[in-house]
Amino acid sequence: MVGKVELFLKSELEKKNALLFVLIDSEVSNLEASSKLAQDVEKIGASAILVGGSSATDQIEMSQVVKGIKQGIKIPIILFPGNVTGVVPDADAILFSSLMNSENPYFITQAQALAAPSVAKFGLEPLPTAYLVVGDGTSAWFVGSARGIPFEKPKIAAAYSLAAQFLGMRFVYLEAGSGAKTHVTPEMVKTVRRAFNGFLIVGGGIKDVETAESLVKAGADALVIGTFLEQGGSITKLEEITKAIQRSK
Repeated sequence: MVGKVELFLKSELEKKNALLFVLIDSEVSNLEASSKLAQDVEKIGASAILVGGSSATDQIEMSQVVKGIKQGIKIPIILFPGNVTGVVPDADAILFSSLMNSENPYFITQAQALAAPSVAKFGLEPLPTAYLVVGDGTSAWFVGSARGIPFEKPKIAAAYSLAAQFLGMRFVYLEAGSGAKTHVTPEMVKTVRRAFNGFLIVGGGIKDVETAESLVKAGADALVIGTFLEQGGSITKLEEITKAIQRSK
């Protein structure tokens, strides 16, 4: 069943052509900084705030961050869990993800089974998502025991994405990883776009307008940016990226 957050994202996509999701790692940003960042990025046109990450494990801290952010913004807060510890109350939705190219079945179905009762209890809207790690050497790759899809093998990513669609998943997230040295290639995005009829999210290593525009033109529906801001990237630069992707598709 499609919920209100998913409907909101689709509506935003019709108006903006491509969306910006800003990722806040609750273990990197303190409560005050997270709240201010969320308000700042909402003003420049971000469509959602993701809270979580591969190494975020402190549920109490994450819950406080979510609650604090929610008081100051109107755009949805979507949990981006790396494990069951990433499921907390007060968010609007959750990327209910299967790390499809993990070599550990825990990250494909077992963590999801453990988390599902909490998702229901907290009233979180589950966004059925195939999470695909591209490349290696990042936290997502290590923690998730991923068999990283080679950057130069876009047809593998497309095959996983098509399988996800056949399994009923409406979102695919191509992830180069937090702090990735390079980003998912436009060719991979284009190849996945041809195969997958759903909402396509791309993240990892996106730091400039040119990269962002190339990924959106290739078919990305939303870009996730987090490390850029953690490492001192400016809101002004992020606003340039936001404006560029909203007009470039």
